[in-house]
Amino acid sequence: MHIETQTEWESRMFLKVMDYLRDELCIDFPYLERALSALSPEGKENVQAFATEGIHLYFPPARYLDVFKKNEQFLRRAYLHTVLHCLYAHLWQCGKREQNRWNLSCDIAIEYLIDGFEVASTRRLLSWVRSSFYEKMRQEQIFSAAGIYELLKSESIDQLSQLSQEFYVDDHALWGKKNGQSPMQNNSNQEEDAQKKWQKIARQVQFQKEKSEKSDEMLAAAREESIAANKRQRSYIEFLKKFAAFQEQLHCDMDNFDLNYYTYGLQVYGNLPLIEPLETREEHRIREFVIAVDTSYSTNGALIHGFLQETLQILLEKDAFFTGAKIHLVQCDDCVQEDHMIQSIEQARALLAHFEIKGGGNTDFRPVFSYIEELRAKGELRHLGGLLYFTDGNGTYPAKKPDYPCAFLYLDAYEKDQVPVWAIQRKLEESDLQRMI
Repeated sequence: MHIETQTEWESRMFLKVMDYLRDELCIDFPYLERALSALSPEGKENVQAFATEGIHLYFPPARYLDVFKKNEQFLRRAYLHTVLHCLYAHLWQCGKREQNRWNLSCDIAIEYLIDGFEVASTRRLLSWVRSSFYEKMRQEQIFSAAGIYELLKSESIDQLSQLSQEFYVDDHALWGKKNGQSPMQNNSNQEEDAQKKWQKIARQVQFQKEKSEKSDEMLAAAREESIAANKRQRSYIEFLKKFAAFQEQLHCDMDNFDLNYYTYGLQVYGNLPLIEPLETREEHRIREFVIAVDTSYSTNGALIHGFLQETLQILLEKDAFFTGAKIHLVQCDDCVQEDHMIQSIEQARALLAHFEIKGGGNTDFRPVFSYIEELRAKGELRHLGGLLYFTDGNGTYPAKKPDYPCAFLYLDAYEKDQVPVWAIQRKLEESDLQRMI
């Protein structure tokens, strides 16, 4: 029986992350779905960033799992960045150009494109270095990699070094032919096949994009429709399980543990076992969660009850989340009204059987975030997986991004431009509500 190594586990986990990143990008870029699925992902310990030759997408499993925990948006952008290099055929256009400058010009061209999308999944603040060079590009009306390559000739060595640090995203070591040799393995025709494949994908993407972007108004409408369609396809259960912070809990795998070697080592060498227990059994659980319910004057009591019943059932489902789950159920209008701590489905049912809404004031989201920090300071929340905020309208959002996932679930239409960019948004569809009531 094969025992999964740490590296294999890390690769397998990041492949799941890749699926998640792809789904998130497809919401904002539906016309790129084929391109985002064209590269075959493969973990490699000897790379430091995404790398591709047009066929595979190599990634450093351990490093990128750590990056995903700290900066999910960076990985989304990096994934899109590398795919767009293939789509624009940057891998095969260097020719006799100076390699380092060509790499930089390609990175700048792609980053300028991504920064211009202005969507939540890839939006970031622009540094002074980035903004200054973008302004130079706009003044010269130069936006292609080839044009940027010429523009870079006027930059000093120090400026080029600064730009390289600013725009570095992925590894270009596998691009094209170097020194007359191809980085492709086993088959010299693979490079040509990869180019043809991406030429075909580029034509398909262009067709889909033109079809959905006949005007700016149609583009906005198509994007809204795509998001709505995607959300309809993903049930509330799937959304919640995807949002929830899954963690690994290891246990001794006694089926693969030889007790004889373990005890023999203790007998002969005192406190030195010859083999340690194999911690290979994985269980995914969520430890702590906060559910906040907007209890302002306009809240529908029946919908709150249905929402809580459905959500608690999912979070406390046996064998679904972290052992010993702790869920804080907080009622809040313009201040925190009540907090119930739930640790079992039996407690949840007992609470819901006599649940009463407390509140009736205006909507203010900030008190819940402050209350969470108070609980953390007291040590009552040590492994917070995230916050789900159920609301029927608009309120005052906190100015600072929390260091945990936060999703707002809306019953009615709401002002999207008022929602912070870090907040996950989901408007509950009629199908969700009908199931909850």
